[in-house]
Amino acid sequence: MNHATSADGTRIAWTAEGSGPAVVLVHGITENLRVWDPVARRLAGERTVVRLDLRGHGASERADGYGLAAMVADVIAVIEAAGVARPDVVGHSLGGLVASALGNAYPVRSVANVDQPLALAGFKAMLEPLRAPLEDPATFGPVMEQLMGQLEGERLDPAERTRLRALRRPLQEAVLGIWHDVWVLSEDDLAVLVNQLLEGYRTPYLALHGIDPGPAYVDWLAARIPGAAVEVWPDYGHYPHLVDPDRFVERLRTFWAEA
Repeated sequence: MNHATSADGTRIAWTAEGSGPAVVLVHGITENLRVWDPVARRLAGERTVVRLDLRGHGASERADGYGLAAMVADVIAVIEAAGVARPDVVGHSLGGLVASALGNAYPVRSVANVDQPLALAGFKAMLEPLRAPLEDPATFGPVMEQLMGQLEGERLDPAERTRLRALRRPLQEAVLGIWHDVWVLSEDDLAVLVNQLLEGYRTPYLALHGIDPGPAYVDWLAARIPGAAVEVWPDYGHYPHLVDPDRFVERLRTFWAEA
Protein backbone atom coordinates (compact mmCIF):
# COMPACT_ATOMS: atom_id res chain seq x y z
CA MET A 1 0.00 0.00 0.00
CA ASN A 2 1.31 3.43 -0.99
CA HIS A 3 0.30 6.84 0.39
CA ALA A 4 -0.10 10.21 -1.28
CA THR A 5 -0.77 13.55 0.37
CA SER A 6 -3.89 15.38 -0.77
CA ALA A 7 -4.05 19.15 -1.12
CA ASP A 8 -5.24 19.65 2.46
CA GLY A 9 -2.66 17.26 3.94
CA THR A 10 -4.88 14.17 4.19
CA ARG A 11 -2.96 10.93 3.54
CA ILE A 12 -4.57 8.86 0.80
CA ALA A 13 -3.85 5.15 0.38
CA TRP A 14 -3.38 3.78 -3.12
CA THR A 15 -2.09 0.79 -5.06
CA ALA A 16 -0.82 0.14 -8.59
CA GLU A 17 -0.50 -3.12 -10.49
CA GLY A 18 0.03 -4.28 -14.03
CA SER A 19 1.60 -2.38 -16.91
CA GLY A 20 0.51 -0.40 -19.94
CA PRO A 21 -1.74 2.66 -20.31
CA ALA A 22 -3.04 3.79 -16.95
CA VAL A 23 -6.57 3.50 -15.62
CA VAL A 24 -7.64 4.92 -12.25
CA LEU A 25 -10.53 3.21 -10.42
CA VAL A 26 -12.54 5.20 -7.85
CA HIS A 27 -14.89 3.35 -5.44
CA GLY A 28 -18.29 4.26 -4.02
CA ILE A 29 -19.39 5.51 -0.61
CA THR A 30 -18.57 3.28 2.43
CA GLU A 31 -16.36 1.04 0.25
CA ASN A 32 -12.64 0.89 -0.58
CA LEU A 33 -10.28 0.05 -3.41
CA ARG A 34 -10.74 -3.71 -2.93
CA VAL A 35 -14.27 -3.45 -4.32
CA TRP A 36 -12.63 -3.27 -7.77
CA ASP A 37 -10.79 -6.61 -7.41
CA PRO A 38 -12.73 -8.49 -10.14
CA VAL A 39 -12.23 -5.62 -12.60
CA ALA A 40 -8.59 -5.01 -11.67
CA ARG A 41 -7.73 -8.68 -12.20
CA ARG A 42 -9.07 -8.51 -15.73
CA LEU A 43 -7.28 -5.27 -16.61
CA ALA A 44 -3.86 -5.71 -15.00
CA GLY A 45 -2.54 -7.77 -17.92
CA GLU A 46 -2.96 -4.85 -20.30
CA ARG A 47 -3.17 -1.75 -18.10
CA THR A 48 -1.47 -0.04 -15.19
CA VAL A 49 -4.35 -0.21 -12.73
CA VAL A 50 -4.27 2.50 -10.05
CA ARG A 51 -6.76 2.32 -7.18
CA LEU A 52 -7.25 4.50 -4.13
CA ASP A 53 -9.22 4.79 -0.92
CA LEU A 54 -11.02 8.13 -0.78
CA ARG A 55 -10.67 10.10 2.46
CA GLY A 56 -12.54 8.50 5.33
CA HIS A 57 -12.53 5.15 3.54
CA GLY A 58 -10.31 2.08 3.71
CA ALA A 59 -6.72 2.83 4.72
CA SER A 60 -6.93 6.57 3.98
CA GLU A 61 -7.10 9.15 6.76
CA ARG A 62 -10.21 10.77 8.10
CA ALA A 63 -10.40 14.47 7.27
CA ASP A 64 -11.93 17.77 8.34
CA GLY A 65 -13.88 18.03 5.10
CA TYR A 66 -15.51 15.56 2.71
CA GLY A 67 -16.63 17.86 -0.08
CA LEU A 68 -16.42 16.96 -3.75
CA ALA A 69 -13.45 19.25 -4.42
CA ALA A 70 -11.48 17.60 -1.62
CA MET A 71 -12.10 14.14 -3.04
CA VAL A 72 -11.13 15.26 -6.54
CA ALA A 73 -7.89 16.50 -4.96
CA ASP A 74 -7.41 13.04 -3.43
CA VAL A 75 -7.49 11.46 -6.89
CA ILE A 76 -5.18 14.10 -8.36
CA ALA A 77 -2.67 13.48 -5.56
CA VAL A 78 -2.69 9.76 -6.32
CA ILE A 79 -2.37 10.25 -10.10
CA GLU A 80 0.66 12.47 -9.54
CA ALA A 81 2.19 10.18 -6.93
CA ALA A 82 1.78 7.23 -9.29
CA GLY A 83 3.48 9.19 -12.06
CA VAL A 84 0.85 8.42 -14.71
CA ALA A 85 -0.14 10.87 -17.43
CA ARG A 86 -3.67 11.34 -18.83
CA PRO A 87 -5.17 8.16 -17.37
CA ASP A 88 -8.56 6.81 -18.19
CA VAL A 89 -10.71 7.15 -15.06
CA VAL A 90 -13.55 4.86 -13.96
CA GLY A 91 -15.72 5.73 -10.98
CA HIS A 92 -18.67 3.97 -9.39
CA SER A 93 -21.47 5.73 -7.47
CA LEU A 94 -19.78 8.44 -5.39
CA GLY A 95 -16.64 7.62 -7.36
CA GLY A 96 -18.58 8.32 -10.57
CA LEU A 97 -19.35 11.83 -9.35
CA VAL A 98 -15.72 12.34 -8.33
CA ALA A 99 -14.48 11.01 -11.68
CA SER A 100 -16.93 13.26 -13.54
CA ALA A 101 -15.69 16.35 -11.72
CA LEU A 102 -12.09 15.28 -12.25
CA GLY A 103 -12.68 14.97 -15.99
CA ASN A 104 -13.37 18.69 -16.25
CA ALA A 105 -10.66 19.80 -13.82
CA TYR A 106 -7.59 17.73 -14.72
CA PRO A 107 -6.09 16.28 -17.91
CA VAL A 108 -7.49 12.75 -18.08
CA ARG A 109 -8.04 10.78 -21.26
CA SER A 110 -11.62 9.64 -20.58
CA VAL A 111 -14.21 9.18 -17.84
CA ALA A 112 -16.51 6.20 -17.30
CA ASN A 113 -19.21 6.82 -14.70
CA VAL A 114 -20.87 3.70 -13.33
CA ASP A 115 -24.45 4.18 -12.10
CA GLN A 116 -24.23 7.73 -10.74
CA PRO A 117 -26.71 10.09 -12.43
CA LEU A 118 -25.45 13.67 -12.39
CA ALA A 119 -28.96 15.18 -12.29
CA LEU A 120 -29.15 15.25 -8.50
CA ALA A 121 -32.79 16.21 -7.89
CA GLY A 122 -33.91 12.58 -7.75
CA PHE A 123 -31.00 11.68 -5.51
CA LYS A 124 -31.94 14.51 -3.15
CA ALA A 125 -35.53 13.29 -2.97
CA MET A 126 -34.33 9.77 -2.11
CA LEU A 127 -31.92 10.98 0.58
CA GLU A 128 -34.15 13.58 2.22
CA PRO A 129 -36.10 11.22 4.54
CA LEU A 130 -32.87 9.48 5.56
CA ARG A 131 -31.16 12.58 6.96
CA ALA A 132 -32.47 12.37 10.53
CA PRO A 133 -31.83 8.63 11.02
CA LEU A 134 -28.36 8.95 9.47
CA GLU A 135 -27.50 11.82 11.81
CA ASP A 136 -28.47 9.68 14.82
CA PRO A 137 -25.54 7.43 15.85
CA ALA A 138 -28.01 4.82 17.10
CA THR A 139 -29.68 4.35 13.73
CA PHE A 140 -26.88 5.30 11.33
CA GLY A 141 -25.48 1.77 10.91
CA PRO A 142 -28.76 -0.09 10.31
CA VAL A 143 -30.05 2.57 7.91
CA MET A 144 -26.84 2.50 5.85
CA GLU A 145 -26.90 -1.29 5.77
CA GLN A 146 -30.49 -1.30 4.54
CA LEU A 147 -29.85 1.42 1.95
CA MET A 148 -26.76 -0.23 0.47
CA GLY A 149 -28.46 -3.63 0.49
CA GLN A 150 -31.38 -2.27 -1.54
CA LEU A 151 -28.95 -0.94 -4.16
CA GLU A 152 -27.34 -4.34 -4.73
CA GLY A 153 -30.17 -5.60 -6.91
CA GLU A 154 -31.10 -9.21 -7.61
CA ARG A 155 -28.43 -10.28 -10.11
CA LEU A 156 -25.35 -9.98 -7.92
CA ASP A 157 -23.79 -13.39 -7.28
CA PRO A 158 -24.24 -14.45 -3.61
CA ALA A 159 -20.49 -14.84 -3.09
CA GLU A 160 -19.88 -11.38 -4.54
CA ARG A 161 -22.66 -9.95 -2.40
CA THR A 162 -20.98 -11.42 0.69
CA ARG A 163 -17.59 -10.02 -0.34
CA LEU A 164 -19.05 -6.57 -1.02
CA ARG A 165 -20.84 -6.40 2.33
CA ALA A 166 -17.65 -7.43 4.16
CA LEU A 167 -15.76 -4.55 2.51
CA ARG A 168 -18.17 -1.83 3.59
CA ARG A 169 -17.09 0.28 6.54
CA PRO A 170 -19.57 3.16 6.93
CA LEU A 171 -17.97 6.09 8.76
CA GLN A 172 -20.71 8.44 9.92
CA GLU A 173 -18.70 11.66 9.65
CA ALA A 174 -17.70 10.79 6.07
CA VAL A 175 -21.22 9.88 4.93
CA LEU A 176 -22.73 13.01 6.46
CA GLY A 177 -19.98 15.17 5.02
CA ILE A 178 -20.30 13.71 1.53
CA TRP A 179 -24.08 14.11 1.43
CA HIS A 180 -24.19 17.47 3.23
CA ASP A 181 -24.66 19.62 0.12
CA VAL A 182 -27.37 17.35 -1.28
CA TRP A 183 -29.34 17.89 1.92
CA VAL A 184 -28.79 21.61 2.47
CA LEU A 185 -28.94 22.95 -1.10
CA SER A 186 -32.23 23.41 -2.92
CA GLU A 187 -32.89 21.52 -6.16
CA ASP A 188 -32.27 24.75 -8.07
CA ASP A 189 -28.96 25.35 -6.30
CA LEU A 190 -27.88 21.77 -6.92
CA ALA A 191 -28.70 22.22 -10.61
CA VAL A 192 -26.57 25.36 -10.74
CA LEU A 193 -23.72 23.53 -9.00
CA VAL A 194 -23.83 20.63 -11.48
CA ASN A 195 -24.01 22.96 -14.47
CA GLN A 196 -20.92 24.79 -13.22
CA LEU A 197 -19.16 21.48 -12.65
CA LEU A 198 -19.81 20.38 -16.24
CA GLU A 199 -19.41 23.71 -18.04
CA GLY A 200 -17.27 23.35 -21.14
CA TYR A 201 -16.87 19.57 -20.72
CA ARG A 202 -14.84 17.99 -23.53
CA THR A 203 -13.49 14.75 -22.04
CA PRO A 204 -14.83 11.56 -23.68
CA TYR A 205 -17.53 10.27 -21.35
CA LEU A 206 -19.42 7.02 -20.79
CA ALA A 207 -22.35 6.80 -18.38
CA LEU A 208 -23.17 3.15 -17.71
CA HIS A 209 -26.22 2.45 -15.56
CA GLY A 210 -27.64 -0.70 -14.01
CA ILE A 211 -30.55 1.34 -12.62
CA ASP A 212 -32.28 3.25 -15.42
CA PRO A 213 -31.90 7.02 -14.84
CA GLY A 214 -35.01 7.67 -16.96
CA PRO A 215 -35.72 8.56 -20.59
CA ALA A 216 -34.98 12.27 -20.17
CA TYR A 217 -31.47 11.67 -18.88
CA VAL A 218 -29.84 11.06 -22.26
CA ASP A 219 -30.82 14.51 -23.52
CA TRP A 220 -30.07 16.11 -20.15
CA LEU A 221 -26.52 14.74 -20.15
CA ALA A 222 -25.90 15.42 -23.85
CA ALA A 223 -26.74 19.08 -23.28
CA ARG A 224 -23.92 19.27 -20.71
CA ILE A 225 -21.37 16.76 -22.02
CA PRO A 226 -21.38 16.76 -25.83
CA GLY A 227 -20.97 13.28 -27.25
CA ALA A 228 -21.53 11.52 -23.94
CA ALA A 229 -22.59 7.88 -24.31
CA VAL A 230 -25.38 6.70 -22.01
CA GLU A 231 -25.94 2.97 -21.70
CA VAL A 232 -28.40 1.08 -19.48
CA TRP A 233 -28.01 -2.58 -18.56
CA PRO A 234 -31.56 -3.34 -17.36
CA ASP A 235 -31.93 -5.02 -13.97
CA TYR A 236 -28.18 -5.02 -13.24
CA GLY A 237 -28.69 -2.88 -10.14
CA HIS A 238 -26.17 -0.46 -8.73
CA TYR A 239 -23.16 -2.74 -9.33
CA PRO A 240 -23.14 -3.70 -13.03
CA HIS A 241 -19.33 -3.95 -12.96
CA LEU A 242 -19.59 -6.68 -10.31
CA VAL A 243 -22.64 -8.46 -11.74
CA ASP A 244 -20.77 -9.14 -14.99
CA PRO A 245 -17.13 -7.97 -14.83
CA ASP A 246 -16.28 -9.63 -18.16
CA ARG A 247 -18.95 -7.67 -20.00
CA PHE A 248 -17.99 -4.54 -18.10
CA VAL A 249 -14.29 -4.76 -18.97
CA GLU A 250 -15.08 -5.46 -22.61
CA ARG A 251 -17.30 -2.36 -22.67
CA LEU A 252 -14.46 -0.31 -21.22
CA ARG A 253 -12.09 -1.61 -23.89
CA THR A 254 -14.49 -0.56 -26.63
CA PHE A 255 -15.01 2.85 -25.07
CA TRP A 256 -11.28 3.43 -24.68
CA ALA A 257 -10.62 2.38 -28.27
CA GLU A 258 -13.12 4.99 -29.46
CA ALA A 259 -12.07 7.79 -27.07
